Amino acid sequence: MSGVVAAGHPVTARAGADVLRAGGNAVDAAVAAVLTSLVVEPMMTGLAGGGYLMVAPPGGEPTLLDFFVTAPGKGADPADHAPLLEIEVSFGDAVQVFGAGASSCGVYGMPAGLATAVERFGTMPLAELTAPAAALARDGALITDVQAAMFTLMEPILATGSTTYLTDGVPPAAGTVLHDPELADTLDLLGAEGPAPFYTGAVAAAVSDALLAGGGLVTREDLAGYQVVEREPVRVRYRDREVVTNPPPSAGGILLAYALALLDRELGPPDAPTLVRAMEAIQAARDEAFFAGLPDPGFARRFLASRVGSTTHVSVLDAAGWAASVTTSNGEGSGVLVPGTGLHMNNMLGEQDLSPLGFFAAPPGSRLPSAMAPTLVRRGGELELVLGSAGSNRIRSALLQVIVNTVDLGLPVQAAVDAPRLHAEDGVVAVEPGIDTATLAATGHSITRFRSRNTYFGGCQAVSRVDGVIAGGSDPRRGGAVAAAAPGLTRPAP
Repeated sequence: MSGVVAAGHPVTARAGADVLRAGGNAVDAAVAAVLTSLVVEPMMTGLAGGGYLMVAPPGGEPTLLDFFVTAPGKGADPADHAPLLEIEVSFGDAVQVFGAGASSCGVYGMPAGLATAVERFGTMPLAELTAPAAALARDGALITDVQAAMFTLMEPILATGSTTYLTDGVPPAAGTVLHDPELADTLDLLGAEGPAPFYTGAVAAAVSDALLAGGGLVTREDLAGYQVVEREPVRVRYRDREVVTNPPPSAGGILLAYALALLDRELGPPDAPTLVRAMEAIQAARDEAFFAGLPDPGFARRFLASRVGSTTHVSVLDAAGWAASVTTSNGEGSGVLVPGTGLHMNNMLGEQDLSPLGFFAAPPGSRLPSAMAPTLVRRGGELELVLGSAGSNRIRSALLQVIVNTVDLGLPVQAAVDAPRLHAEDGVVAVEPGIDTATLAATGHSITRFRSRNTYFGGCQAVSRVDGVIAGGSDPRRGGAVAAAAPGLTRPAP
């Protein structure tokens, strides 16, 4: 076996496994899987979004590659934008409001990030990794039940402008084959010319012109100035492990580290009320001073010392020991499709979780404070778990519980991902079936009971290595799948 890929869709996972079989390493496989996810998970991620890659070479130290979205507006009047389109999205048992339209779009990092990952850590030409995804977009991708549900979930946003995914105003049903020839051409362009056309060439011009005409703020200067940044990860001890995760200016990793540090003070596995207290502690830490301090060098060390004394994810571990954990997102999508490019623009400026100081408050060129947190768990210097999740501000609670399930409870990785979850925020605890709500009464929180496992609680994809055996855990909440780089071993989540 040459390794294992856990991803948000069976075809995404299989694309990564195909690359491992062809001799690529975990980073090559992760990039191929992400490129495929753009085609088969278009409501989860997009080429006009951004993300983070955590990579660890065999026996080496991890590195975080930051290619998340930045705030636009260079060379423009920051006040000169159209109002956000406020759209309600219902998860069945919970409702969130998102901003859409041209003014919700930030400066994408995906083309630059994927190209940099391959150049910096990969072994295969970018064109070999883009070609299968482009062919799939051109030939057509089958819509699964989960993806059909995501299209229905996001229909109110798509209806504001994008027509690619709607036919007579109706989203595609399960079993539909979705063709996207414009995206195919754009993926071929990325493989042939790299990221340059997306930042200083024809694609950049088309994107900026379309967004400015619609009342957005993304200028050609914004795109030309975009940079991928290599960062030192945040590290925290949990039990006898080292957890390595996403550093500032992202918020998700440091909040996860804080929660783990709080739980590390407890004797034995934390129960549901203890998890709630930890989640509320990290929620309370998300004040104005926290977000104002995120961009400052040394903030992570100061923060932890003073207290401790629509997204998808791909996790890959190969037989040689390379690990890659990459989370990407297009937000919920803005509903803005740039003609001729196949690009459905992100709505990061309309995500309340990414605008804690108020909408349009971030200075042009600054990274938005994402909740994404690609993460590694090491024991005695040896890699034990590679994981990450989708789910907005539920990312940190999903990762926290999967780590607790594996480290404290000793669950196999699939069982750790499958286990029921809870999420505490602002005095409300949302719980999936299987969690004893009676024990939560003493916390004083209001309880929202979900009727089944739900996409609301994220989509964690994880790969473990225990006693030399590599295994994957894929999240059934978002149609995840595991693929092993050996014939016949691809399987969907239960």
